[in-house]
Amino acid sequence: MRTDPDARPVPTDTVIADTLRWLERAVMGLNLCPFAKAPHAKGQIHYAVCEGAERAHLLDALRAELQALAAADPAERETTLLMAPRGFDDFLDFNDLLDDADAVLADLDLEGTLQIAPFHPRFQFAGTAEDDITNATNRAPYPTLHLIREASIDRAVAAFPEAEAIYEANMATLEKLGQDGWAALDVGPQHGGATS
Repeated sequence: MRTDPDARPVPTDTVIADTLRWLERAVMGLNLCPFAKAPHAKGQIHYAVCEGAERAHLLDALRAELQALAAADPAERETTLLMAPRGFDDFLDFNDLLDDADAVLADLDLEGTLQIAPFHPRFQFAGTAEDDITNATNRAPYPTLHLIREASIDRAVAAFPEAEAIYEANMATLEKLGQDGWAALDVGPQHGGATS
């Protein structure tokens, strides 16, 4: 189901608070990304919210955030989370947008410098059922584009040689947690309505 683009937008501070709760309880709390704690603790994660509900709005916001991240001192801004709380409830529509997002990255000549990782409340890996708990590794309260520095990934992998095993460890963690355990984390939108 697609969100009504004319619906009252979720306040920016609520979107950020919801995303921060997800980051602390799920991503860091379950250790789904061992590299998230340091930039979080140092205040190096930038949170941006796209207020528009159309593809062009999100791509314009993505372009601006990619340029800002590339220009920023990594000691000040290590990574960016760009949330889109309106207009992207359908996961397949959001997933289709990723080719356009990669085209923006290429147009800015930032391939090899930055990369984009997608998160969505209904994220579904190819070949999995919608209710497969392993999809939760990429489920966030709102459709989100995570902008990551390639150099940060290289440093993290060098410091954590077991990085290749993170995916498998995450699958095992979530399978042990189960749907009830995931629901108990309470990491969905808290504004009284989901983006579902």
